[in-house]
Amino acid sequence: MASVPSLASSVEQRVADALASALPEAGAADPLLRRSDRADFQANGILALAKKAKANPRELATTVVEGIPTGDLIREIEVSGPGFLNITITDRAIVETLAARAADDRLGVPLSPSAGTTVIDYAQPNVAKEMHVGHLRSAVIGAAMVEILEFTGETVVRRHHIGDWGTQFGMLIQYLLEHPHELDHKSEEEVSGEEAMSNLNRLYKASRALFDSDEEFKTRARARVVDLQAGEPETLALWQRFVDESKIYFYSVFNKLDMDIQDPDVVGESGYNDMLVETCELLEQSGVAVRSNGALCVFFDEYKGPDGNPTPLIVRKSDGGFGYAATDLSAIRDRVGNLKADTLIYVVDARQSLHFKMVFETARRAGWLNDEVKAVQLAFGTVLGKDGKPFKTREGETVRLVDLLDEAIDRATSVVREKDEERGLLTEEEIVENGLQVGIGAVKYADLSTSAARDYKFDLDQMVSLTGDTSVYLQYAYARIRSILRKSGDRSPVAHPELELAPAERTLGLHLDGFGALVEEAAAEYAPHKLAAYLYQLSSLFTTFYSECPVIKPEPELVVGENRLFLCELTARTLSKGMSLLGIRTPEKL
Repeated sequence: MASVPSLASSVEQRVADALASALPEAGAADPLLRRSDRADFQANGILALAKKAKANPRELATTVVEGIPTGDLIREIEVSGPGFLNITITDRAIVETLAARAADDRLGVPLSPSAGTTVIDYAQPNVAKEMHVGHLRSAVIGAAMVEILEFTGETVVRRHHIGDWGTQFGMLIQYLLEHPHELDHKSEEEVSGEEAMSNLNRLYKASRALFDSDEEFKTRARARVVDLQAGEPETLALWQRFVDESKIYFYSVFNKLDMDIQDPDVVGESGYNDMLVETCELLEQSGVAVRSNGALCVFFDEYKGPDGNPTPLIVRKSDGGFGYAATDLSAIRDRVGNLKADTLIYVVDARQSLHFKMVFETARRAGWLNDEVKAVQLAFGTVLGKDGKPFKTREGETVRLVDLLDEAIDRATSVVREKDEERGLLTEEEIVENGLQVGIGAVKYADLSTSAARDYKFDLDQMVSLTGDTSVYLQYAYARIRSILRKSGDRSPVAHPELELAPAERTLGLHLDGFGALVEEAAAEYAPHKLAAYLYQLSSLFTTFYSECPVIKPEPELVVGENRLFLCELTARTLSKGMSLLGIRTPEKL
């Protein structure tokens, strides 16, 4: 495994060295290098340095240029405007760097030198409740961040903090105790997620109706909550049945989303029960939390309610019950103390931002978070319908996640079938399999190509469109390259650094070289949308390259054809790797 320095970093180093020798008193200076449409790169850092050193920026720029060797890496540098440097690199350097990337399994992307342990809390469904469209973003964004961070060398611990505790279980358990066959399965064979959910739905509705209409049942249900919290064995065994039945359903949904979730990753609210009393004691003893009207609270000057009084974080209620805060703070203690995490990421709806700000601040005051251990909320916006309002069914109900995914798969399968009718490349089995990969890819990409913090419109017609910024466009670009490589006959992809490159080849090559830096940025900023934007641009640049630079016909001369096939292959590998980091598959034929 060999990490390959990017062309940008090599150029940056040359300019920084020349700056340091032209202006030694400035110390290590940032050349502020960026891609440019006037040359390959532009360095803008001289203006600020000249101002600081009270020098003439154009004169300083000219001195810097004189100190930069050209030939191997840099072809030419010119001073433009008030002191910008326009830098063009050699074709040889582009091809040699890409060849080094192609020779490495990781495409030359380095592992992070500061890799640590991150716990990602994502995909948090509730036991005995159906997953709806609101659960989509946490699952999809969280899973992409797991892949991106692991690729950079981070040790990632997945945590699915499922809602598996609380007063509603008293009602459910009591009902199951009195109607013991409500969760029985039709047969001994494997139970479908659909059957598990319909069992739970039926039981939830029946127990809720009884709870609302029968005072004696309500009393028994409330007493059952006390038994549950005390860990009474029969009550716990019935509670476990709800958890197990719900997992059958959860796993079927995650499976449809093409997400791998293992049992050890699922640690629900109940997983921290044994820590709650101690968490409260530690907070009270250290003075971080105080008693207020019988409740244990943490106060903050900066968070006030509409009445102007401080809004506290309630850790323990006056009746002795624990709030979400007690569980969340116990989870932080567990993740930092036992799992040895130095970063905690919570992929949670932006509407819970205030709660998490208070929880993180409380944990900092208690010393569980500090300069070495940080917690971040990767907050996401709302999924909207085409009308720009929160996504609901026609009846005004929340949209079931399963229905949404099924519809995306149906729609995508039709698109794949229609596209194949004119070419007849695929078997029926391949059409169905591709429909699945395109449909789920479309849903994930629509989510991931939007900055997490923003709301986005769920528009299936747009998502499965073959044009525009969609995953189908990227998947087709990949399949097209695989087809080109299959049709290349006796020619092989070979890099030829001695060749002069056409403009479209250069542009594609420079973009391919930026993959590693982009992955690093997406990991550091928890920004999968930046990776999606990079891949869309890569597909667009490939389309331009393919239309301007014949790869197979009309016959380019042998070495030119081999070099172009080399660019095709590296583009395919980069697309496939990037898409897999977003959790999206790339079919070989489409």
